[in-house]
Amino acid sequence: MAEKIEKRIEEVCERMLFSARSELYLHLRFLDVALSMFSYALEPSLETIGSDGRIIYYNPAYLGGIYRQGRVMVNRAYLHIVFHCIFAHPWKDTRIRKKRAGYELGIKRESGQEDLTDLLWDISCDIAVERMIDDLYLHCIRKPLSPFRKETYEWLEKEKSVLNAESIFSALVHRKTDEAFAGRLKQEFEVDEHRIWRERNRQNQRQNPKEDWDDIREKMQTEMESFGDEKDNGAGQSMLEKIKAENRERHDYRQFLKKFAVLKEEQQIDADAFDYGFYAYGLSLYGNMPLIEPLETKEVKKVEEFIIAIDTSMSCSGELVKHFLEETWSILRETDSFFHTVNIHIIQCDEAVRRDDKITSKEELEEYMKNLEIEGKGGTDFVPVFTYVQELLRRKEFSNLRGLLYFTDGKGRFPKKMPPYQTAFVLVQKEFEEVEVPPWAIRIYQTEEDGYGLGEKKDEH
Repeated sequence: MAEKIEKRIEEVCERMLFSARSELYLHLRFLDVALSMFSYALEPSLETIGSDGRIIYYNPAYLGGIYRQGRVMVNRAYLHIVFHCIFAHPWKDTRIRKKRAGYELGIKRESGQEDLTDLLWDISCDIAVERMIDDLYLHCIRKPLSPFRKETYEWLEKEKSVLNAESIFSALVHRKTDEAFAGRLKQEFEVDEHRIWRERNRQNQRQNPKEDWDDIREKMQTEMESFGDEKDNGAGQSMLEKIKAENRERHDYRQFLKKFAVLKEEQQIDADAFDYGFYAYGLSLYGNMPLIEPLETKEVKKVEEFIIAIDTSMSCSGELVKHFLEETWSILRETDSFFHTVNIHIIQCDEAVRRDDKITSKEELEEYMKNLEIEGKGGTDFVPVFTYVQELLRRKEFSNLRGLLYFTDGKGRFPKKMPPYQTAFVLVQKEFEEVEVPPWAIRIYQTEEDGYGLGEKKDEH
């Protein structure tokens, strides 16, 4: 009898969710694939509802309770979960972000311990998706805004132009949000349980659905750009901007620098080329005379010659420049990335080249960082740097220059001709903004919320 009742409850709850999916599909056709990604499972251990990206788990008492308030509430809960997955909230690696937030809030994070930064991140994800839902002027999901919700949106829009989870988290941290205000925000914006993200994803690491949702998000961007209002039904430019921001390619700085590496012999024991068979045979035959010694040099691929150009114009703050150089220094001083002797030029420039410092060792780089002075503060023009580097090449300052990394906000005149070396523009932005660079250059977007993403090793949570 109990099994029949439970089965009946499951059927009723699944009909509620299926009905919500169908109603949302009628109004939001560009979400067709996303809405159909889920199966449903009853989960009494949950207080509300949640998803791991494949299954929507629900507490039947909660689902029935919000259904009695009206179908709108079930529709909103379903769409809330869909938006979390579209914007990859369950799979974001936030360890570095939370660690920096902890420093700013005066919190010392312990390994595996949840604290205010975890709560603020969860709240930021909820506010981001709730804002998108409230922006959709559709009868099937419309509910009046409470005064507190309206005030929160207005404050955030003054702080940030694109309200994604990262920018909201940054705003809450900079505001020095305490637990009392965080609790009030949680009560207003929380819909689903985020702990299920962490629990289910740890259990199913090999079946992570993130790639499926990344593919859905990319196709959504194409559809929304191609069909515009015909498809989005009022979703507006705001959602498209958030999708573009999420779809932007992100680079690991260490991996990126390997593009500039060269193969060269370095003084070190080559254990890979050492034959232990001959070594052991010689010792057994002659007692103390191995037949082979380990090679004293090894071919390795590291960065040897490199240029870092720093935009020191008025549009790039001195703090940004210093932080970039500090992060880059943390990579340059690692022996596994660069040769012991290098030829690195650090060029400061605005509308003209202001300074060129040549670095040949880690010691010189350390001295440079200790006495760092920023010169410039004029306009922005990228052409003089490339002209200057061409002169350095003519004077044979480099024997095998592999690349130039240009740190800037992207607001300047680019050279028209492709240089004979790889070029990347690290575009640091306060807010999301598309920047057009020449087709021969690589774009690396970084935001202040990301902590620039340069030179960071992943540390343990």
